[in-house]
Amino acid sequence: MKTIKLGAGKLQVPVIALGCMRMSVLEHGQAEAYIEKCLELGINFFDHADIYGNGECERRFSKAFPMTSGVRETIILQSKCGIQPGIKYDSSKQYIISAAEGILKRLNTEYLDILLLHRPDALMEAEEIAEAFDELERSGKVRNFGVSNHRPSQIELLKKCVKQEILVDQLQFSIPFSNMVAAGLEVNMVTEGSLDRDGSILDYCRLKDITVQAWSPFQSGNSAGFFIDNENGCYPELNNVLQDLADQYGVSKTAIASAWLLRHPARIQIIAGTMNEKRLEEIVNGVNIMLSREDWYRLYLAAGHILP
Repeated sequence: MKTIKLGAGKLQVPVIALGCMRMSVLEHGQAEAYIEKCLELGINFFDHADIYGNGECERRFSKAFPMTSGVRETIILQSKCGIQPGIKYDSSKQYIISAAEGILKRLNTEYLDILLLHRPDALMEAEEIAEAFDELERSGKVRNFGVSNHRPSQIELLKKCVKQEILVDQLQFSIPFSNMVAAGLEVNMVTEGSLDRDGSILDYCRLKDITVQAWSPFQSGNSAGFFIDNENGCYPELNNVLQDLADQYGVSKTAIASAWLLRHPARIQIIAGTMNEKRLEEIVNGVNIMLSREDWYRLYLAAGHILP
């Protein structure tokens, strides 16, 4: 498994991480076997959030992977907090500390390798977040910090008070859902893709040494769902090109879609949310494929994007 340095920090992480949002669908024995499979494939990075299964995903993980002495150091645990479903976002000091402690209890571990703020909070007080981060770091409960779904100006506002490096921004990114790329290509054009919806977050993360973690990497980003072999026949051209390249490289279409993300020089880390072993293997098979520029742009155009 290839690794990258996480942001400007010291952690070396695999380019494929397991997103644990669906882990609650696995029975205990299934979860044990799946985590073992992940480790066998070189995936020792596990991404959680306190809202995944209302905490059940974290509990299911810890039961399947007991944090015995010497074992905890073999994996990297990341979780997120800040969303209260159906109510509000909360980035207050009290909530962040309470949420982190709840995560640690459910995961049955003394520390998190990374804690992310899950969504921007309109009522965010950067000073409070800084106090929460300082307390969690000082106590040894959280070693590194990051954000999810934040734009550059929001990260800069955080950095006004937060002394810790922001190592990660977790963002939705796939071949069809790639306005982060389109806005940078359709410069000075009056087109849908030219709209800057994220403050040039992709370029910003590269400039600031922040790792982009791609969530929903095989989703279309709309109600069409998965773009690979879409059940409603959406993205026919993209699937044709994926199949052509899959035949060329001797892998699956999923592997090619994985390789497309990893080909970008932003040092993307893929958050793979599948609970299917075969699909996970296909995702990992994309790690060692270096798509040519021609192949990369061919896929981009097949997804419906345009070039000037």
